[in-house]
Amino acid sequence: MLTVRRVQCWLPPLLYMALIFYLSAQSNPLPELTTRIWDKGLHTVEYGVLGLLVCRAVLGEGLTGMKAVLIAIVVASAYGASDEWHQAYVPLRSSDVRDWLADTTGSILGAGAWSLRRWLVQKPAEPGR
Repeated sequence: MLTVRRVQCWLPPLLYMALIFYLSAQSNPLPELTTRIWDKGLHTVEYGVLGLLVCRAVLGEGLTGMKAVLIAIVVASAYGASDEWHQAYVPLRSSDVRDWLADTTGSILGAGAWSLRRWLVQKPAEPGR
């Protein structure tokens, strides 16, 4: 049975994944943005957010440390691969392994940032400080 806590953990990454899917289904999504900013940078930021959200959800499930980070990276990277495959069937879009590598890089940065944030917040203060 779904609990409120699980919904709070998983709803943000699932909604974000739906947004990625919606934008990927467009032939020319956000043209004002995509003509001004480097494509790989956009992929890195986009999947950095996804990696962060998935890591947050996995940690909310009770997994800890590096295991949670690795699961988040794998999930976000796999979603990036499926997104690239999806784009191969969208008119005027293409599938590019370099985009997937940028997605994976973003996933690593996002999951790592969330994990580091949690570690810094939970780390006890040193005596005398």
